[in-house]
Amino acid sequence: MNIIAIVPARMGSSRFPGKPLADIHGVPMVGHVAFRTAMCPALSSTWIATCDQVVMDYAESAGLNAVMTADTHVRCSTRTAEAMLTIEKKTGKRADIVVMVQGDEPMITPDMIDAAVAPMLKDPSINVVNLMADLANETEFDDPNEVKVVTDLNGDAIYFSREPIPSRRKGTPHVPMKKQVCIIPFRRDYLLRFNELSETPLEIIESVDMMRILEHGEKVRMVPTDKRTLSVDTQEDLERVREAMRDDALRLQYTK
Repeated sequence: MNIIAIVPARMGSSRFPGKPLADIHGVPMVGHVAFRTAMCPALSSTWIATCDQVVMDYAESAGLNAVMTADTHVRCSTRTAEAMLTIEKKTGKRADIVVMVQGDEPMITPDMIDAAVAPMLKDPSINVVNLMADLANETEFDDPNEVKVVTDLNGDAIYFSREPIPSRRKGTPHVPMKKQVCIIPFRRDYLLRFNELSETPLEIIESVDMMRILEHGEKVRMVPTDKRTLSVDTQEDLERVREAMRDDALRLQYTK
């Protein structure tokens, strides 16, 4: 099975311009994501997808696969789809599963990708998977940069929100505080079909792509992970990640 990973990355982030090349212990953030992703043995190849020549230049200098995409993409999923089609032409191989790995998740581990792909290998009816992890505290639960998720009894997503869900207002002492972790495998044709679906009202309100799937009456399988990851949306996040990765054993395998 041809499983490829694509890391969409652009320099024009509204909250943190230039963050793909933000330095973390001598390696740009997007490099950490790509190097760690490529360590997953289930993957046939790993690629960076960018519209910025400076990111392309870095990838080539670091020996990482990369493709240029249009600079008009608003969603990571459309950039990923364009990159996938380009990669298929370059390699002459049709993808079976495309793992979209967000470029601001520098602490991902190869086994997280294995865990995300596993349900699709077992069940051909599953078209898309997201990882989810525990939020560490109520501060993270209240943070709108963290996308929260609640699931049904089968492990499929019910709703994604930047607000704290489920509610704590009734005084329940313990509620599940889960966040979306942006390692998202799609079946190849489903990725293309997803991008053909019209944007939906709650997707726009929450600014969460996966809501489009739910609003169209389809399923997103959620897979729990106990890995502690931190995404980078602000300079403060970057400092937290630098500290968290100071003694990271995986990092020492690809940095000096």
